[in-house]
Amino acid sequence: MKKLLSLLLALSLSLGLAACAAPGGDPAPSQSSPPPVETETASATRTFTDSVGREVELPAEITKVAVSGPMAQMVLFALCPDKLVGIASEWDASAEAYLDTEYYNLPLLGQLYGGNGELNLETLLASGAQVVIDVGEPKDSIVEDLDALQEQTGVPFVHVSATIETMGDAYRLLGELVGMESEAETLAAYCDETYAMVRDIADQVEKVNLLYITGEAGLNVIAQGSYHAEIIDLLSNNLAVVDSPSSKGTGNEVDMEQLMLWDPDVIIFAPQSVYASVGDDPMWQSMSAIQSGRYYETPMGPYNWMGFPPSVQRYLGMLWMCKLLYPDAASYDLEEEVQEYFSLFYHCELTHEQYEALVANSIGKLAA
Repeated sequence: MKKLLSLLLALSLSLGLAACAAPGGDPAPSQSSPPPVETETASATRTFTDSVGREVELPAEITKVAVSGPMAQMVLFALCPDKLVGIASEWDASAEAYLDTEYYNLPLLGQLYGGNGELNLETLLASGAQVVIDVGEPKDSIVEDLDALQEQTGVPFVHVSATIETMGDAYRLLGELVGMESEAETLAAYCDETYAMVRDIADQVEKVNLLYITGEAGLNVIAQGSYHAEIIDLLSNNLAVVDSPSSKGTGNEVDMEQLMLWDPDVIIFAPQSVYASVGDDPMWQSMSAIQSGRYYETPMGPYNWMGFPPSVQRYLGMLWMCKLLYPDAASYDLEEEVQEYFSLFYHCELTHEQYEALVANSIGKLAA
C-alpha cells in the first residue's frame, strides 16, 4: 500500500509539472516573473465631438462605416469606399458605367431622413457598422434623433455639417473620424480651391436671370434661399422668389402663369423634366429663354450634377454651370475638370465619349 501511494504521488507530481509547461515545452513563467506589457486592443475607444456638439465614444480604429442618407453616401464614397458596409439609397442606373461592381452592389441600409424608405436597423446591426455618419444640413431635431438611435442600437451616430462653402472643413473632420487624414486633405483642398475659383468668377460677372425647373410637368422651381439653391444663387440671379422656400429636392410648385411672369433669360431643367418637349410646346415657346434657345438640361451621371441630393457632386455642377453661363470668364477646360472630379470622387477614369454624352444637352448643345 505504501509503495502504491508513493507511485501515485510521483505520478501526480509529474502530471502537475507537465500541466504548468508553456506551449512548445518551455516552462511557464514563475510567480516572480514581471507582468506582460499592456497593449492597445481593438476594444480601445476615443471621444469624437461632432458638428452639433455631441461627444460620441468611438472605436479607436474605424474600419466599418454606415451612412445615414445619400448625401453622406456620396461624400464618404469619395473618401473611404472600402470602409462602407452599405448604401443609403440605390445608385442611379447610370452608376454602373462608372463604379466598380463591388461598390455598386453594396447592401441597402435605407436612410434616416427623407426618401421612400426608413433606416433599416436590422440590416444596419447585421452589417457590423462601427459608426453611422450623417452629413449635410442639420435638422432641428438632429441631436435628439441621433441620441435616440444610438441608445436604441448601441451603435455610435455622428453628424458632420457641410455646405457648398464648408465642404473642405467637413472632409477634414471626416478624415479625423475615420483615420484617413491625408486622403481627406486631398479632397478638402480640391473643394476649397474649386469653390474659391468659382466664387471669384461669380464676383466679376453680370449674373444672368435664371430659373432652375424640376418635375415631370416642369412646374416646380428651386427657390432662392433654399439649401438646394446654394450654387444657383451663387452663379445667377435666381428669379424664383417664394414665401416659403422648400427644403425638398423637388422644390416649390408653381403654375405656368408664374413662370411666364418671371420670364428668365436662361432656364436649366433638371433631369427627367420637360427639357425634350418645351421646344415644340406653344405655351413654353412664349418664354424668352425658349425663344432664344438658352435652355439646357443638367447632366446626369451617376447623380444629378446640380444636387438632389445636394451633396459634394455640386462642385461638379458649379464648374459646369459656370462654364455654361460665363464661358469667357471660366477659362478652364471643362472636360479636364470633370475627369479630375470623377477620378477623385468616383474613383473612375472618365473617357472622352462618356464626357460628351454627359454634356450633350448643355455644353454639347452650345458646340453644335
